[in-house]
Amino acid sequence: MSDKPVVLVTRKLPAAVEERLQRDYDARLNGSDRIYRSDELIELAKGADAIVPCHTEKLNADVIARLPDSIRAITSFSVGFDHIDLPAAKARGIIVTNTPEVLSDATAEIAMLLLLGAARRAYEGEQQIRSDSWSDWSATYQLGLQVSGKRLGIVGMGRVGQIMARRARGFDMQIHYYNRSRLPPDLELGARYHNAVESLLPHCDFLSIHCPATPETRHLLNAERIALLPDDAVVVNTARGAVVDDDALIAALRSGKLFAAGLDVFNDEPRIHPGYRELKNTFLLPHIGSATRETRDAMGFRALDNLDAIMAGREPRDRLV
Repeated sequence: MSDKPVVLVTRKLPAAVEERLQRDYDARLNGSDRIYRSDELIELAKGADAIVPCHTEKLNADVIARLPDSIRAITSFSVGFDHIDLPAAKARGIIVTNTPEVLSDATAEIAMLLLLGAARRAYEGEQQIRSDSWSDWSATYQLGLQVSGKRLGIVGMGRVGQIMARRARGFDMQIHYYNRSRLPPDLELGARYHNAVESLLPHCDFLSIHCPATPETRHLLNAERIALLPDDAVVVNTARGAVVDDDALIAALRSGKLFAAGLDVFNDEPRIHPGYRELKNTFLLPHIGSATRETRDAMGFRALDNLDAIMAGREPRDRLV
C-alpha cells in the first residue's frame, strides 16, 4: 500500500502535470475526462487527502459538507473560484487554493482576439469562405469597426485587465477602467479611472470584462447598464458568464444598440443561451481563454505547488481560505 498522499483529480490534465502527480502522489486520475456527478465525486474522494478539481466541478455547500473527513485540501486547476463554496470549505477546515497569474497573458490574448473578431465581423467572413458564398469584392462589403484609436473600457483592472490594456495600447486605444480601487500611477499608465461602472460605460467604444464572478458582480452587465454604452459599442467577456445578463445582451445585439459581442464564457456552459447562436454579430469561443500548452502546464504546476506546500505543512502560495 502506498504511503503517498492520495489525490483525486477530477478531470484529465496535461501529460506533464499528470506525470508529476503520479510521481509524487497516489493519484486517482480521470482517464475518460468525463465530468463526475456530485455523488460520484464524493464516492471517489473516500480515503483521499486532497482534490484537484477544475471549474467544471460545482463544489457547493452540500457537496463540501458530504466530502470525507480525510479531505484536507482543494487545490483548484483554475483562477476563478466561483465553483467552490469558500465559507463551507472554511467551516470544514479544508484549505482551498487557485492558480492566479499564470494564465493572464493567454486570457488577454483571447480577449484581443474576441475584440478584433467581433469588430471586424470575422465570424461572417469565415462562414462565407467555408460555405463558398463569397461572391466578389465591394467597397461596401462587410463593413466592420476600426479598432485603432478607439476607447476601450475595462471592468476589473487586475492582472488580466492590465495586460489587456497594454495590448490595446499597441492599437493606440485610449484606456478607461473601473476597479474596486484605483491603481497607482506606475500601473495605471495614463488610463483614466472611473469610480463606478456607470460612469465608465459612456466612454466605451469597446468594453472588456475582467472581473471575478461574485454575488456582487452577478449580471453586472444588465439592460440598464447596456443602455449607458454608446451606440454601436462592442462587448467582450473573458471573465465568467455570470457577470452578464444573457437576455439583456442578446436583446441589445438584436436591436442594433450594440454592434457586436465577443464571448469566451457563458452562463450554464456548455448549454449556452441559444439566442447567441442565432446572431451573426457574435464571435463565440468555447471557454479557451487559458488554452495554450504553456499556460495549462503552468496552471497544473501551480496547483501542485500549492498541494505540495499543504501536504508538507507549509502555507500555500495561493490560499483562498
